[in-house]
Order: sequence, then structure tokens, then C-alpha cells
Amino acid sequence: MERDDFIVKSDVKFSWENYNPKFTGDYKDKTTAKIQLQSDIEKLEKYQDKLYAQNTYALLIIFQAMDAAGKDSTIKHVMSGVNPQGCQVFSFKSPSTEELDHDYLWRNFKALPERGRIGIFNRSYYEETLVVRVHPEILKQEQLPDFPPGDKLWKQRFQEINNFEKYLVDNGIVILKFFLNISKEEQKRRFLKRIELPEKQWKFSMSDVGDRAFWDEYMDSYEDVFNHTSTTWAPWHIIPADHKWFTRLAVANIICSKLKELNLKYPDITDEQRQMLLNAKAMLEREDKITD
Repeated sequence: MERDDFIVKSDVKFSWENYNPKFTGDYKDKTTAKIQLQSDIEKLEKYQDKLYAQNTYALLIIFQAMDAAGKDSTIKHVMSGVNPQGCQVFSFKSPSTEELDHDYLWRNFKALPERGRIGIFNRSYYEETLVVRVHPEILKQEQLPDFPPGDKLWKQRFQEINNFEKYLVDNGIVILKFFLNISKEEQKRRFLKRIELPEKQWKFSMSDVGDRAFWDEYMDSYEDVFNHTSTTWAPWHIIPADHKWFTRLAVANIICSKLKELNLKYPDITDEQRQMLLNAKAMLEREDKITD
């Protein structure tokens, strides 16, 4: 499994035909995949410790998907070994009145991770080029001044987002963008499971089923997003999502690969700090002698 297998190339026109939601690579069942996932979870724990100690980079992970694609469970499983002190998760739902009184990037901007930390966006500013596009009545709530008509607005936002992400990357915030690619058939199966199982019923919403009527419109909007915002500095990864066990494995593997590329390491100490440590060691050892 290579990271490039899932990247949307910035110089190639996107086509859904190239991304099979049922794809599992060389993994035919959960057994081997779970072993590899656990290995990556352990690697991620070590990488995160160095990321935090080095305090140079931050990692921003963005998840976008249709409902029931497994964003929550992927975050839960992949980040299960991470120190909670170094990781923050934000879920962006319908904007509040305060958020609507700001520009559309504001609520995401103020949630960006600090250096040394991992920030996870469960949905993001990309909703402003997806759900708002499919449901244009939402746009009226944003109280915008005059804006370009038709597709010009979305192209303007694509450019703004690309510039925003370039700014973040230039300032040490590494960006990983994941789209969890679930088929319409698998989504239906998971919705039915939510309805039937008491422990999952709380997650079900009639709006989820309602949005299935706009499936094609969402796919067209996502296609436009991938064609215009999969850049060399922040490419999109299309992750097969019909098999949750493979989704988690693929996401964990890509995160580990990206962190490995950063050549993270614990900070070197100065001669003065080294002498301080030697003095502290000597003081502690003298305590033992006094006690004896």
C-alpha cells in the first residue's frame, strides 16, 4: 500500500472511476490489517511525542465525507494511542450566529493546532464549497455583500482556500486532507443498521436520508473540490471507506508516512543544559548517601 495510490494528482483531472470505495489492496480480511494498524498506532504515538518535544511543526488532519462514511470511528481508532494533551478534535456542524457574523474561515482559523500538536477537523471550511453549494439557501444566511454569480463564487473560494493552506504550510502547519469514499449502497446499509440497533439510533437523523436525494450533486461538488484544491502543498487523499478496517489502516499509514518525512527528533541540549543535568544527578546521588 503506497500513499500515492490515494493522492489526487494536481495535474490530472479527477475521475471517480479511479477510486473504488471497496478497495482493500493486498489485505483480504481484518486479521492482518488489524495487526498492521496496531503497529502504526504505536509508531504514531512515538512520532507524536517527538512532534510535541520538537515544537516546530503542527499537523492538521482534515476529514470530509458523506454521512456514515466512518469519520468518527476512524478518528477514534487511529488516534487511540495518542497523548490527549497533544491532540485536539473539532467537529464543525451548522455555524452559530456568532460564526455567521464572521468570514467562513474564521471558526476554523481559531481552532488551528499550536506547534507540536495534532489538530483534527471533522468536516471543515470545505463545507462552504459543498453543502452550501448543494443547498444554496444556506448561502443567504451568511449575510455576504455582493459576490460573483454562479460558479465564479466557488472558484473564488477554491483560490482563497488554496492561499490559506499555502500560508499554513509555509508557517509549519502540515496538512493532511482525507475524503472517506463510501458507496451509496454501503451508506444505506449503515443507515439501516443505525435504525435497527439501539446503541446506534442516537446517531441517526432524517436529514441524513434526505441528503441521499442530492448524492449526485454532492459527488459533482466534491469532484470540483478535488480538481481545484488538491495542491502539491496540501493534496487530497481519497480513502476507500466501504470496509472500515481498511479505512483506518490506510489513514494511519498515511499519517505515519507524513510524520516520518518530517525527520522529527527530540531537541538537542546545550553544553550548559548538559552540565545542569550532571549537577542535578550529583545532588540526587548525594541524597542517597546521606540517607544511608
